[in-house]
Amino acid sequence: MECSGKVTPQLMITVGTAVIGSLQFGYNTGVINAPQNIIESFYNETWSSRFSEPIPQTTLTALWSLSVAIFSVGGMFGSFSVGLFVNRFGRRNSMLMANVLAFISAIFMGFSKLAASFEMLIIGRLIVGLYSGLSTGFVPMYIEEISPTSLRGALGTLHQLGVVIGILMAQIFGLESIMGNASLWPLLLGLTLLPSVLQCVLLPLCPESPRYLLINCNEENKARGVLIKLRGTDEVSEEMEEMKEESQQMMKEKKVTIPELFRSPVYRQPIFVAIMLQLSQQLSGINAVFYYSTMIFERAGVSQPVYATIGTGVVNTAFTVVSLFVVERMGRRPLHLIGLMGMAVSAVFLTVAMALLDQLKWMSYISIVAIFSFVAFFEIGPGPIPWFIVAELFSQGPRPAAIAVAGFSNWSANFLVGMCFQYIEVPETKGCTFDEIAAGFRQTAGQGSDKYSAPEEFNTLRGDDPDL
Repeated sequence: MECSGKVTPQLMITVGTAVIGSLQFGYNTGVINAPQNIIESFYNETWSSRFSEPIPQTTLTALWSLSVAIFSVGGMFGSFSVGLFVNRFGRRNSMLMANVLAFISAIFMGFSKLAASFEMLIIGRLIVGLYSGLSTGFVPMYIEEISPTSLRGALGTLHQLGVVIGILMAQIFGLESIMGNASLWPLLLGLTLLPSVLQCVLLPLCPESPRYLLINCNEENKARGVLIKLRGTDEVSEEMEEMKEESQQMMKEKKVTIPELFRSPVYRQPIFVAIMLQLSQQLSGINAVFYYSTMIFERAGVSQPVYATIGTGVVNTAFTVVSLFVVERMGRRPLHLIGLMGMAVSAVFLTVAMALLDQLKWMSYISIVAIFSFVAFFEIGPGPIPWFIVAELFSQGPRPAAIAVAGFSNWSANFLVGMCFQYIEVPETKGCTFDEIAAGFRQTAGQGSDKYSAPEEFNTLRGDDPDL
């Protein structure tokens, strides 16, 4: 079936419309980082106006950590709810309905400063996390089900491309000269409204998944019509037969629930593989590099580290495009393994370079190259592949439940990484007295003493960076 592999205008418009949800996920992942100091000042001002005293440092740290991490909490619940929507309302209509959450979150975050309420911002982050969790299930599933077999991997990579473009947009718009300032940060957070409006306009012009129409709704004529529109040809008989065979196989199976995925020997291995792929993505260390890249660039002597961090985002995007073109040629498993091995080697070079930076200044260049290499290898395999391969590992029946479990695993690991990096801090105690070590922790908690001050090596080796 030669025509089944064509990229038609209708297919690209449909995939592009779906990927707007991926862009939203990426944007809301990165948007909160750049204006951190400004938003913390807003928290302090709001607290002071309510209680006539500055906010305690420990409370501020807790509120900020909650503001960041609650996005992942929302994502966990959202991803786990994917199956409740897609089987009842369909793939396209589920994406359309989810935009209600994006609208509500934009209102809460965008008007939080005007209402002098940091609670509104936190609630908005929770709601947009719910939306993003749903999108990380809806989008890959929809793209997989409308794509020709020969293009599934390439088009599936577009989900990750949308994510990294969203992150890059957040980094650029978050510059102080654009919207990352005291007057415009609410607009920066509320900007999520615009992509949602665009998606709501375009989604009604996109077809429902033909697999959903045939297998779930038993509407063969509608499914055939959608396939003809997506493929740009009337020769869709082979693909229709393949879907009918899958439908007949499903009729022999009972409904697959999440517990059944783990109880049944048929599904146990693929769900284990799906979970491990998601964990390999989140626990690979990619977020650590993004969290600390600004500090590394500062130590490397980069005059404008924020622009170097944006450069990292550009590398992130560029190599996602590379993955798009090679995933069908090289396969999923080789790319994933190459990506993880490349990240491991890059991490070793980065660790050695940072350890020797004070002795050998030229190691700064090695550290910069190592960061770019680490990010590049991530986007070659571990970045895009776990998202779309789950839909390939399961047939139509167990697919929603499997994607829900995989997404929940991804978001849970994301949450743990986000929370733990705030608190796992081991100082260098060499040459420090007990009082100096204790003073270092008191200083970190905002309880610094006038009598003691932490030595410079304590703060330097802890990796303190007010921009992170």
